[in-house]
Amino acid sequence: MEKNSNIEMITGDPKKAINKLSIPIIASMFLIFANNIIDSIWVAGLGAEPLAALGYITPLFMVLIGIGNGIGAGGNSLISRYIGAEDTSSANNAAIHNLILGIILSIAVSIILLVFLEPLLKVMGATSVLSYAMEYGIIIFSFSFAMLLPPIFGGAFRAEGDVKRATLPIAITAIINMCIDPIFIYTFGLGVAGAAWATVLAHILSIVAMLYWMLIKKDTYLKYGREYFHNNLSMYKDILVVGIPASLEQLILSALTIVVNFMLTLVSGPVAVAVYTAGWRIINLGMLPAIGVGTASISVAGVAFGARKYENLRVTARYAVKIALIASIIVCIILNVFANQIAFVFSYSESSAQLEPLIASFIQIMCLFILYVPFGASAGNVFQGVGKGSISFILTAFREFVLVLIFAYVLGFVFHMGETGIYYGMLLGGGIGSLICYACIELYINRLIRGRDHGV
Repeated sequence: MEKNSNIEMITGDPKKAINKLSIPIIASMFLIFANNIIDSIWVAGLGAEPLAALGYITPLFMVLIGIGNGIGAGGNSLISRYIGAEDTSSANNAAIHNLILGIILSIAVSIILLVFLEPLLKVMGATSVLSYAMEYGIIIFSFSFAMLLPPIFGGAFRAEGDVKRATLPIAITAIINMCIDPIFIYTFGLGVAGAAWATVLAHILSIVAMLYWMLIKKDTYLKYGREYFHNNLSMYKDILVVGIPASLEQLILSALTIVVNFMLTLVSGPVAVAVYTAGWRIINLGMLPAIGVGTASISVAGVAFGARKYENLRVTARYAVKIALIASIIVCIILNVFANQIAFVFSYSESSAQLEPLIASFIQIMCLFILYVPFGASAGNVFQGVGKGSISFILTAFREFVLVLIFAYVLGFVFHMGETGIYYGMLLGGGIGSLICYACIELYINRLIRGRDHGV
């Protein structure tokens, strides 16, 4: 196939490619997180207990999203490496394997989450709000495919540089979800279940759009016809070699949230969990520039690695950190200055008014966490792009399960600083861990360049 403008872009200047890919990704992610925040705002109107229930479901929901993003990253990495090596036939075949794998996983994950939902919630300490959590969770996880498949399909679109098709359906989905949330929650009187139904129905629309482009309109660079498919088990393996560690990274982050929820339950009860749920969604929103740039770097790094242009790999890592850090500093300042106003939107009802000063204080402390994300996210995504997902996973596990949890426990419990100590511990552990991640990617790229120069 002849190269189109997207392929020329992604195989050209890494800086220009990152700029062009990252902006739509950040925009779509912003809408997704804005949707999650607005979801919380509408549910907050039902009271502190329904909001806390969403807090207990959120880690499991993020596992679901993490699996989709992880497998999407695996497909993105493999396809982009074939594109960089100018092996179009294998790129098409990898894209079809990515589609098949996504469908299989969506069925398996849905069954597993539904079977273990109630015992998981009890272990997480959600007993006091179990009915609300089950009401929301059963609907969401019965339609796991609606959340899993769009990021998996999107990984293939990003690999060929078609970021618009990777992000536009997801962005529109978020907008629709925001619009129908109050209708299902309040107009139809479905409460927490209404928020779940709105999420599911909106996500199905993005799947329909993506399948239309791939299987009916057939105007993508990658081709999905049966004649382009040759079953190759090693391709599933190659996708999973990156996809599983990337998915496990999200599992680690979700497990961390579960542990933090448990710690907060011990020191302050469900109110602290509600504060963390609302406040952390704002912090997640602030991380979007770094995460979006990091996601864009997967494709750019994969193409550079496939073409053995390791200097471009170095440019990708350093430029991603640079622009993400500048954006993160700006976001951190904004969140710190407007913390009280932001907190108000989560405490507008009489039943949740007591949360406002607590959420504002949380945002002012944890907005500093955003400054560390560019280093860890960029390094991890470049590792995924070159097919070294296991390294990214190990670094993430060390950062979150060793550094963050140890510091959070020590400051929160050993030094009796309570929930504030837990937050400061997360900051300290996350900062040290992210800098270690970035040091590792620099060392890895230097080794690639030295090896190539010596004929290895």
